[in-house]
Formats: sequence, C-alpha cells, structure tokens
Amino acid sequence: MSSTSLHRLRRLLLLISLIGVAIALWQPTWQREQATYKLLFTVDITGSMNVRDYTDRGHPQSRLERSKQVMLELLQQLPCGSQVGLAIFTERRSFLLLENMEVCSNYSPLSQAISMLNWRMAWEGDSHIARGLYSAVDLAHSLNSDLLFISDGQEAPPLPHHGRPDYDGTSDEQSAPQGFVLGAGGLALSPIPKHDEEGNEIGFFSEDEVDQENRLGLPPTSAEESEGWHPRNAPFGAASARGTEHLSSVKQSYLQELALATNLDYADLDTADQLLPLFATHLRATLQSSPYNTRSIWLGITLLSLILYYLSALLTRREQRP
Repeated sequence: MSSTSLHRLRRLLLLISLIGVAIALWQPTWQREQATYKLLFTVDITGSMNVRDYTDRGHPQSRLERSKQVMLELLQQLPCGSQVGLAIFTERRSFLLLENMEVCSNYSPLSQAISMLNWRMAWEGDSHIARGLYSAVDLAHSLNSDLLFISDGQEAPPLPHHGRPDYDGTSDEQSAPQGFVLGAGGLALSPIPKHDEEGNEIGFFSEDEVDQENRLGLPPTSAEESEGWHPRNAPFGAASARGTEHLSSVKQSYLQELALATNLDYADLDTADQLLPLFATHLRATLQSSPYNTRSIWLGITLLSLILYYLSALLTRREQRP
C-alpha cells in the first residue's frame, strides 16, 4: 500500500473515531422486543443472616451481604422494561419498602435502597420463616409480581412439635406468584454473631442464650420419657432443652418444603449469573418493546478505529525508514 493510501486510510479512521465518540455521547437507543420480568425482592434481615459463611475476594462475607450483592447483580443484568420492588422480612411478616419500578430508569434509587439494607432494620428478634414467606407471597400477589425470597430458613424460636403453619394459598391460582425461595448460607453449622444495644459485635451466641426447643402447644408423644416429666406441671419434662439452635446453617430441606407449599421453586443463593438463566423457564415473562442503548456499540467502533489508526501509523513509519 502506498504512503498516500495509508495517509487517506488514517484520516478515514480518525474521522470514524470522532463520529463514533460523538454518537456515543448522544447515547442513541433503538427499540427491541425482549422478555421482561416483574419481581419483588424480599430478603430476611434477622440475626442468623449475619453469619459469615461466604467469602468475597478472600474476605468473610455475611449471608445478608451476599444477598445484597446478588440482588444488585440481578438489577444490573435484568433487561430494561423489567420492574423490581423491595421488601424485608423479620419476626413473622414481610414489609414492603419499595413498590415495583422500572430497573433502568430507576437503577440509582433501587441500588441505593438495596445497599442500605441492614439487620438493624429488624423490629423483632424472632424469625418465623414460614409466616414471613406466606406474607411475602401475599405481597407479591397484591402487586401482580413474581417473588424472590432470600432466607437461611432458620426458625427462631424453633418450630413447635406439631410443625409449621399451613399455607392457605391465594384465591386466584392463575395469578399466583411464581419465583424462587433462595437458600442463603453454608451447609456446615456456624456461630451466630451477637451485638450489644449499640449494634457493636461482642461475640457469638451460646447454647443457653438461644431457645433450643419450642414448648408451645402439645408436647410430643415421647415427652413422657423425658426427665422430670409431669402431665400437668412439666408436660415437656423438667430438664432444659439441649441443641444446636445457637449455631446456623442453611435449612435446605425446610426451604424446599416451603417452596413446594407455595408453588415456588428452590435454588441456592450463589451468583446472579447462575440464577438469571432460570428466569426464562420459572418466571412469568412479558414480551415488550424496550429501549436498547447503543452507546457500547459506538464506543467499540471508536476503539477499533483508533487501534487501526495507530497500527497504520506504525506501518507508515516502517515504510519511511531507509
């Protein structure tokens, strides 16, 4: 290629780069049809969610922090036109913080609200997981939304001997929410952090600081064999209950049972990249025309043009050498 041709090519590449930058700054969009979702994120903020049994870049990470991280990743990857609402669960009900809003135009307030979620927002220390999930399903149904419910599944106090409360279901099964119960935490038992009245961590809960058994309602049939049992004065026995309720792990089988009872699916909380592909087959999608920002395309064209421009400059210098 002659030096004149190379010179013309360099000018053309430089012109393309300038045009690409100008168009990228203009941020043009085009309309495209894609699947969009309407989701209610509901996250457990009770004490056991402070257990640090995840790692992030080599550092311990609590279940609540991992939950927030996954929700933010989903927020970034959901297609424009999708809507997300936010709720928290503590004690025995889920409480709506933000109604569903479009993710692209409202990314800033949604991401800030998720980032600010904290265990200090809990109004009670109890954690009735089943009732919290039932409440979240009802919330999602009222918003005509699907549900992502994140919890480790640890009931506090433990379930009574007659088991969990039943779920009555929504009145309209066709419009019932779909979605996931996401199990947060590791399979191994881990200590639960304890905090003082000012919110400072002061260690971990010990066995005698946590209810190891729920003695409400009727005792189990085996109670008669317990030490100090009396049908009226000590129907559960006189000895203190022993157990591992002061330690915590994800209760997979229990959460799977709850998911089945509420017509939801179960998945482990891991990353958004592993969860997002499941949306197409497990959630109610709506095909709609939504704007697609072409800025990245034009920036790519600009970058490629500049690379070719400098390569052509190197080629010109080589040809000019004696």
